[in-house]
Amino acid sequence: MPDLGLDVLLKGKNFERLLGGLGTALRISLISVFISIFAGIAVGMLMTWKNPISRAVTRCYLEVVRIMPQMVLLFIVFFGTTRVFGWNLSGEMSAVIVFSFWGTAEMGDLVRGAVTGIPQHQYESAYALGLTGMQTYRYIILPQTVRRLIPLSINLITRMIKTTSLVLMIGVVEMLKIAQQIIEANRMSSPNAAFGVYLTVFLLYFLACWPFSLLAGALEKRWR
Repeated sequence: MPDLGLDVLLKGKNFERLLGGLGTALRISLISVFISIFAGIAVGMLMTWKNPISRAVTRCYLEVVRIMPQMVLLFIVFFGTTRVFGWNLSGEMSAVIVFSFWGTAEMGDLVRGAVTGIPQHQYESAYALGLTGMQTYRYIILPQTVRRLIPLSINLITRMIKTTSLVLMIGVVEMLKIAQQIIEANRMSSPNAAFGVYLTVFLLYFLACWPFSLLAGALEKRWR
């Protein structure tokens, strides 16, 4: 039977350390998603306004997020702004800022699509009933938008969890960073440690994301 290098996970607290790294990734992603959902709803509503200034600003914001790699944004926030402005940002805080910035743009675009996808006759019916524009958004448009967005926002969680692997580049000790440390510490005693450790990392990421994917699929099927 080939040596898969899984024995290193049984040494000391290596597997427990990997779980702790996964916890760090989940904490960063869930905080970022929580911020992104509420900020994204506001940005998405701005995207639907007919005001040319608000449309131009939100469009530029969305394009910057789409074009700029998350890695570059992490470097700008963690290495760049700390030197320019002199503040002390931890790696985790920098990651939350960047992922919230990215997630808000993604969520805002989803909100824009959900709002514009609501039939025009619903607006007209609301106005015919005497509702104001604010009341129409509050009681008719926003509830339908949120319902459509829940499955999509759950998918955003899985994307966030996977993207947190980038934060090792700014010194955050998450699961992938711990995996590298374990492999380096056991390079001589277990040459195949990389296979076993990275296979375990893959399975832990899968187990963390799979329930969210199942939930999103179930909600889409139920509310379709």
